[in-house]
Amino acid sequence: MLIFLSSATTMDKPKKDIPTGKDTTVSAFEETPSWSDEFNYAGLPDSTKWGYDIGGSGWGNNELQYYTNELRNANVSDGTLKVTAIRELVNGKNFSSARLVTKYKADFLYGRIEASAKVPGGKGTWPAIWMLPTDWEYGGWPQSGEIDIMEHVGYDPDVIHISTHSEAYYWRINTQKTAVRKVEGAMSSFHKYRLDWTPACIKGYIDDQLLFSFDNEGSGYKAWPFDKRFHILLNLAVGGDWGGQQGIDEAAFPASMEVDYVRYYKMKME
Repeated sequence: MLIFLSSATTMDKPKKDIPTGKDTTVSAFEETPSWSDEFNYAGLPDSTKWGYDIGGSGWGNNELQYYTNELRNANVSDGTLKVTAIRELVNGKNFSSARLVTKYKADFLYGRIEASAKVPGGKGTWPAIWMLPTDWEYGGWPQSGEIDIMEHVGYDPDVIHISTHSEAYYWRINTQKTAVRKVEGAMSSFHKYRLDWTPACIKGYIDDQLLFSFDNEGSGYKAWPFDKRFHILLNLAVGGDWGGQQGIDEAAFPASMEVDYVRYYKMKME
């Protein structure tokens, strides 16, 4: 996906740097999550953990939905979160949906993030589990970076994408760092999408199988802006420059991305 302290919790920053090039991902993380949402409740998502991006600006991708903070678009029930896109007229847009964010509630610098999710089918659906910089210290997109833990477009069923974007490596100049895998049953069953993030590298896994790896080259923020705090986003877009490339199947709506849990594990500090 693209985009364009208060009493909230910010995750601890490592107390010292790990040298660039040292891969610490094998045993670098705590065994117990320090932040999570298991979605074992009912109603709106926990407001101490999740906020919302609201609006219908197109979000940098000419998307067709209006994001709300309404229960019909973000609903927790039966042990899972449902992020639901609905075909309805809202503020001039023909679809509503939700974009949940942990910004200023839980911001992260390094660590492991896991989410168990089931993605919707249907042309025009574009669900994502991803991360954006909280402070934009290196400038606007893509200078401050983006991490896509999971993306799926409905016209390409069961094909999952993991990517990072930065000023040197991003999709509009066709240099983005990305990896793709067909995951049988991605739309019909839950799969685990995992990010391992250290100062040395970013790795992406599906069901604990390594798919994506991007090393810190040590050349500065244009290649590696991933040394600042980021937050998690869960959203379901409709259409857009990528999700809508083969049109919109209106019969596919309402459509939901279902999330069983989201967990964050701190990076160990020796």
